[in-house]
This record gives sequence, C-alpha cells and structure tokens, in this order.
Amino acid sequence: MTRFETPRVAVIGTGEVGRGWAALAIAAGWPVTIFDADAEALNPAAQEIGDRVVALARARRADPMVAEEALAAMKVGRSLLQAVSEADWIIEAVQEDLTAKQKTLHLVEQVARRAAVLSSSSASFSPSQLVARLEHPNRFLVAHGLVPVEYLPLVEVVPGARTDPDCIEDIRFWLSMLGRAPIVLKKEVAGNVAARLQAAMLREAAQMVLDGVLDVEDVDRALSIGPALGWTASGILLENHLNAGEYGLEMALAQLLGTMEPVWMSLASWTSLSPEQQKKLARAIEKAYGPHTGELGDARDARLVRLLEALRE
Repeated sequence: MTRFETPRVAVIGTGEVGRGWAALAIAAGWPVTIFDADAEALNPAAQEIGDRVVALARARRADPMVAEEALAAMKVGRSLLQAVSEADWIIEAVQEDLTAKQKTLHLVEQVARRAAVLSSSSASFSPSQLVARLEHPNRFLVAHGLVPVEYLPLVEVVPGARTDPDCIEDIRFWLSMLGRAPIVLKKEVAGNVAARLQAAMLREAAQMVLDGVLDVEDVDRALSIGPALGWTASGILLENHLNAGEYGLEMALAQLLGTMEPVWMSLASWTSLSPEQQKKLARAIEKAYGPHTGELGDARDARLVRLLEALRE
C-alpha cells in the first residue's frame, strides 16, 4: 500500500489540466515534478504553475509558506525517466488523443516504480481503452478533474476492470488530502458523469441561442442564477426531494415528470451541429464575451473561491 500523506507526484503533460494538477499538489506542499514531451512548453508551464500557486495562496486556498517552499522545490523533468522514477502518483495529462495517451501511458509504465499509481485525466476515454498497451493495468485508473482543476473539487474516479482496490483507496485518500471530492463510478460510461450532464445542458443552451430565444448572456444568466444556484446547494435529485413537501416524494415526482413530458418532446435531440451552426454559435459567444475574456476568467475564479468558502461553512 502506498498511502503516504505527501506522495511524490509526477505530472506528464503541461497543458491546462496538467498545470492545474501541478498547482494543486504544490499548494498542498507536495513534491512535484512536471514533464512534457515538448521541451519548449516546460518553462512557460512552470511560470504559470507558479502564478497559480500564488493565486491559491492569495485566495486562502493554501498556506503561503507551505506553498512557497513546495514551489521552490518543484522539479522540471528533462526526461520521462527523470520525471517519474521516484513518483508515488503519476498523473497523465497529455492532449485528449487516444493514441497519444496510450503511447504515453505505455512509456511511463516502462520507467515508473511498480508500486506507483498511474492515473489519466482523460475526459473522453475509458480505462478499458486507455490500458490497451499496459502490462500492469491493476495500477491504473482514470481520475478526471474539471477545469479549473485547482478550484473545482469534483474528481471522477473510474477504475478499470482489473484495477487494484488499494489503488482506488490511495487515490481517494490523496484527493481528499487535496480538498477534492472524489466520486467513484461503479462502471464505465461514455463521458463519465459531469460531461454527460454538461452535454445535455449545453445542447439545449446552444439550441436556444441558435433559435434566437435568448442572447448568450441571458442563457448563462438564466442557468447560473436559476437552477444552477439551487443545484450548488443541494444537487438536482435532492432538490426535488426537498421540494416535495407535504405531497411526498413519489406523488411530487410523478407530477413533476408529467409536466416535463411536453418539455422533453420539444427539447433539441441532435447529436451533432453542422459547421455553419458551429460557426454561428461561436460567433455569438465571441461577440458576447470575447473582448473581456481575461477579466471574466479572473472574475469566475474569484466567484468560485467565494462559493467554495460558503459551501465549506
């Protein structure tokens, strides 16, 4: 069993997701090594990881002294061997391409410690797909965090058919030490959990914009200060249970589902958008938000911090 309170972490891939994982682990005071097959990506990645760690400390999501010490000790691996040879937890965060991920995982396995836990941050591919080239799939699972990884607590943990139960518990323990909220899927399903919920919501939001029902800003406002606000406090199923009142859940749910039937019949049901529709949607979003993307991102992160503080209380 490898359940150390401060595991040695290696992050392979320094895009958005990899940087988020690295910043989160460093902010907790953990020893972290980063590596990217594109050597030119490492220096800017290290700089941004540092900026993110500082932002976490300023937002009181990390102890400044602990984070500063761990950041100073962060290593930049110049080879895959150097990056993973001593790691307890290896996080694969390369681009969302199945072949690239399979190749990376295979190469990592060749140079990693047998006791190390290997996880993929994949949002699209299942463990059964990702382990195709692994000799020891029992040390592998998917641990998919949402973006921005360092702020959103949810992590979807998807074990493979042969994943060692101890690996699952190691990951759950480490994620809890990082302040994450892991959910363990009982079986593989396309898109895991969050992406399936997002897919349903995004399709209808896109359709309302394309149909001219609402402007982009109003669609986002309707969701963020409407249902999503209630779901933040309870979740959608608990929300219905709490709202059942004197009628009881069974009767209230039957009534709700009955009112939903005509809505479901009118919902968008497409499985892809034409290139023209994609361009129309992109133009609408860009027109609404494009000139202010940087400041909107900062404001989003600040709101997330306040929401997380409120939820913790």
